[in-house]
Amino acid sequence: MSHPVSAAVRVAAAVDLPDWARRAVNLADARLGARALGASDEFFAPLARMLNPEPAVFVPGQYDAHGKWMDGWETRRRRGPGHDWSIIGLARRGRVFGFDVDTSHFTGNYAPAIAIEATDCPSDDPEVLARASWTPLLTSTSLRGDSHHLLAVADDGVWSHLRVHIYPDGGVARLRVYGRPAEITAGPDGLTDLAAQINGGRALAWNDAHFGQAANLLAPGRGVNMGDGWETRRRREPGHDWCIIELGAPGVIERIEVDTAHFKGNYPDRFSMQAARVDGGTEQSVITQSMFWPTLIGETPLSMDAEHVFSAGIAALGVVSHVRFNIHPDGGVSRLRLWGRPA
Repeated sequence: MSHPVSAAVRVAAAVDLPDWARRAVNLADARLGARALGASDEFFAPLARMLNPEPAVFVPGQYDAHGKWMDGWETRRRRGPGHDWSIIGLARRGRVFGFDVDTSHFTGNYAPAIAIEATDCPSDDPEVLARASWTPLLTSTSLRGDSHHLLAVADDGVWSHLRVHIYPDGGVARLRVYGRPAEITAGPDGLTDLAAQINGGRALAWNDAHFGQAANLLAPGRGVNMGDGWETRRRREPGHDWCIIELGAPGVIERIEVDTAHFKGNYPDRFSMQAARVDGGTEQSVITQSMFWPTLIGETPLSMDAEHVFSAGIAALGVVSHVRFNIHPDGGVSRLRLWGRPA
């Protein structure tokens, strides 16, 4: 949900993610298809806000009919026994590595404790979910106000829905569920976007992301504005900018789409790609190796605010797991699609 524009708006601070979260997809991202299905109470702030992929904000002096406007899920003050709960449909069935329970900007009104259960259910119907078997993923855990709680779980199950319990009431700004999709889906032509976040693709490394994060390249749909893409600073020295994408599954790339939506005076002049199948090593070693990967597609001109589709000129490299996306010399790209067939 949008928030009022104000010079006084405060944005939640960034957090350094552990390896298990950096190598994962946020399965509770509404932009990817996560759903707020129901809650015991949403008096002060609706559950859907908790699934917003953007950092939580605080708007001083902003009130609505129920009280202070808060960017998250917040229940009323409980005056009797029991506790509040909610049910979330994950963007895709998947394995869960852990959670970021984010109480940013909730100070005197945060939930003091949380527990999370999971189920694998083919339906969002409340009656079907009520009859489902639920498995604890996170036992009751204390929370702090205005904080990120990075909580790993050890579980090999595949889950479609979560039931979130807060004790006894209060607010949570964001719930991020870091995991891995259990399956990837193909498009109508039989090809799969191997780089898409919803298929497990991730931006592994980049040399610069001054104006926009590289992860935006892999988000669904077209960018909503110039901030919803990857944009580097203006380069004042020789060279070019780059980012490395780890595919959701190794595969053979047959079509490339580069979308410069909203980028007009700042789109890259050209792009090129390198690719390889990587086994073992570390993120740092992948960065080093990527300089010497074979060319997937050579330097190719781009134009402003346009979708570019390339099926010709793609080298037959076979199965690859990683792609280095080079932009020459700098600039912004909204989306990158790498269509192919999983190995």
